[in-house]
Amino acid sequence: MKSSHMDLFLIPTVLLTSVTLLVNPVLSLCILCFPSLRQETRYLLLANMLFADMLFLAINLAMVSCNSVGLYMPYWLCEFMMVSMVMTYSTSVFTVTLMVVDTYVAVRWPLRYKEILPPSRARKIIMGLWVMAAVCPISLLVMFQVVMGSDKKERPVCLMLIALYSLEQKMKVGVHLYFIIGISLCTILIVYCYIHLYIITKTSGIWRSRYSRARMTLLAHTLLLMMYFIPALVFAIELALLKDKTQIQDSNSDKVGVWINLVNMCVLMLLPRCCTPYLYILRYREIYKTVQQVLWKKRYQSQSVTY
Repeated sequence: MKSSHMDLFLIPTVLLTSVTLLVNPVLSLCILCFPSLRQETRYLLLANMLFADMLFLAINLAMVSCNSVGLYMPYWLCEFMMVSMVMTYSTSVFTVTLMVVDTYVAVRWPLRYKEILPPSRARKIIMGLWVMAAVCPISLLVMFQVVMGSDKKERPVCLMLIALYSLEQKMKVGVHLYFIIGISLCTILIVYCYIHLYIITKTSGIWRSRYSRARMTLLAHTLLLMMYFIPALVFAIELALLKDKTQIQDSNSDKVGVWINLVNMCVLMLLPRCCTPYLYILRYREIYKTVQQVLWKKRYQSQSVTY
């Protein structure tokens, strides 16, 4: 990593993480502390996604920092961080998918929306998302303990791609299928909801203007969804290529694989998390007004103390 200057990947990681963590905690607290926002299912889902993103960013920053400075990491800490990253990333993707479903239900059955998805049911669904997202990571942790149980040495580099080299072929296929099936199901569900949303709303006239609010919102959400799903597809491609690389002792191909993995971790996975809070502050007037109210209140209090 030092000979190829891969430690420079720490720079975009720190920048993107800092920009995101400036807003995410404020936005999450606004949703959870104000009853008017906390009683809305869509805002509960947004708060859950922001919380999962903050955990992912903190773990990712710690892992990239340790790899960049050459800090030897205990094996159990490396495994815990990799498992936590997979779980938080999966939770974010599942939550984004559920937010699209929530919009579809609100448009399709507006009079029964509060009955179908009340806040109490949304909280149970969110807990189910975390449990579902934890299934594969916990299975990975068990695999690592079985395969590398006798290898308790500290890790000079902690990367998921490198850890997967030690797994057997059947285990790699299982991990690959998890990502492919999960991403495919979420994509099919999102496309289905968006197509039916367009069919339901096309007669209302909101799509006639080229720069209508509905059209701009759909474009922004589509770009955001693509940015969330592309890193998972890239990782699935890495897993597909990994089975061939285990048969070839080629340092150049290994280096390319590590480069792709680092670009995915340090740039592609962070971009959607950086854009999400700013997009939703601009998208939802209630959130924008609440954040503005909180910031102005803090500013007024600081000025009062100064005077």
